[in-house]
Formats: sequence, C-alpha cells, structure tokens
Amino acid sequence: MTGRPVLVDAHHHLWDLSVRDQDWITGAALAPLRRTFTERDLKAEARASGVTATVLVQTVTVADETPEMLAVAHDSDLVAGVVGWTDLTAPDVADALAALRARPCGEHLVGIRHQVQSEPDPDWLLRPDVRRGLRAVADAGLAYDLVILPHQLPAATTAARELPELVFVLDHGAKPPVASGALEPWATRLRAFAALPNTTGKLSGLHTEADWRSWTVRDLRPYADTLLDAFGPRRLMYGSDWPVCTLAASYGRTLETARALLAALSDTERTAVLGGTAAETYRLGEVIARRADRPTVT
Repeated sequence: MTGRPVLVDAHHHLWDLSVRDQDWITGAALAPLRRTFTERDLKAEARASGVTATVLVQTVTVADETPEMLAVAHDSDLVAGVVGWTDLTAPDVADALAALRARPCGEHLVGIRHQVQSEPDPDWLLRPDVRRGLRAVADAGLAYDLVILPHQLPAATTAARELPELVFVLDHGAKPPVASGALEPWATRLRAFAALPNTTGKLSGLHTEADWRSWTVRDLRPYADTLLDAFGPRRLMYGSDWPVCTLAASYGRTLETARALLAALSDTERTAVLGGTAAETYRLGEVIARRADRPTVT
C-alpha cells in the first residue's frame, strides 16, 4: 500500500433495473431511487470528492448479484471491494463462498451481508444454521456486514461473542432513531456490541434516519459521537450509502457532513475513519496500491 492517505467510501450500492428489480424500492418517498445507478454515475461523484477507493455492497438476496458486482470491481479503477450475498443457511455455503473466491475477479470479495433487518425473528443470527454459515464466512477469511435495527443488536452481540474469529461490521450504526432524538436503548446496546474486539462500525446512513428535509449536523452529532466513543477511530469507517444517501443529501454533502462530525479528531484518527479502517478491515491495501500505479480512467 502506498504512503499516501486513502479516502475510502466503505459502503455504497449500484443497481441496474434492466437486469433485475429492486423490490425494496416502494412508495413515493423512495421514488427517486427507482432508476439505474451505474459505476460511471458513482465515479463522477466520488472523483469530485477525492475518493480513492470504494466498497460495493449487496442490495438483494439474489445469488447472481454477487458475481455481477465482482465483475464491476474487476473492470473498475474505483471499486476495490465487494460485500456480496450468499445463503448462509445453505448446507453448501462453504462451497458457494469458495466458488466466489475462485472466480477470476474473486479477489475483490471482502465480505458477505444478508438483510437481517427484514428478518422477523430478532434472534435470526443465533439460529444454528445461520451460525454455521457465519463460521464458513470466517473460514473463508471474509468479514460479515450487519444490516440490522436497534432491537437486533443483542443477538448481534451474542453472535460476535460466540464467533471471535469473524469480523462483524455494523452498517449504519444499526440505524438509530435520529429523527426522534432518542439515544436509548440504542446507545447502551451499541456499546455492548462495540466492546467486543472483533467488531467494527460504519459512520454511514445517519442522515437518512433523520428528517430528510431539515436535518443538520447537530442532529447527527450525538449518534456519531456515540459511535466514535464506542468503537474508536481505528474501528470505525466512513461510508456514503450512495445512492440511498441522496434521499437526504448529495454525495458531496454526505462526505462533508462526515468531515464535520470528525473535526475534533486528530489528523491520524480522521485518516483512519476516512480510509485506513476500511482498507485494513476489508484488506484493500494490495488492490489500492496496485491501482495507484495505473493511470486514472475517467
């Protein structure tokens, strides 16, 4: 990895509605997202903000999506890592992960995620078949991204405690109730999760949990400060959650907001949140270093 600081957007999405529907995009409020968002669209936003590398994250529980995302990363000079999906409950989950890693672009697979937030069972992560799948993720050398709601944090904490060999990455701070201004019981549950050494968090998605039209940095600060205090800068990483973030702010404003929330940190700490943590957690260093020697494609 080069000695130059990296600016990593550790969480964003892409989708092509001509390939498959995104069935979670429903209702008038989400209507702005009902279009195709490509790597070229992302690059225009990311390059303007000085982003060095990104991590592309799954959106649907469809096996074909992950190979498609790996192909995007392989052809991109921006997307460095992919957090994909596979069925954790499948008996052959280890073989499925091995097959993904064995693909020509499999080096870009850095993690797995499932839409746990949509599971009606708050203890879904503790099911024996799920835990078997999580062990397979750990054995494959991958991280596990958690997209959960505050009430699912206790189960996530138990899972992380029982699987110390697996790195759990908490997306969007478990979606705290920013719009209401309430901190508890979210903060206490978050601290219990973050107390485990194999957990990492993302400073992402906070403003889309606030009032989309009127939120301010001040509204987000208690939640960002809680995340920083719980994880520390070296276990917290920035993510835009683009294009979902555009419901409440542009790509550039989302990054500017993160910088404002991190303003009190030292340069070293801020560099960790804005790039170093993601590069280390997702093992992006080799890809970033190799691409740094290539001409930038626009």
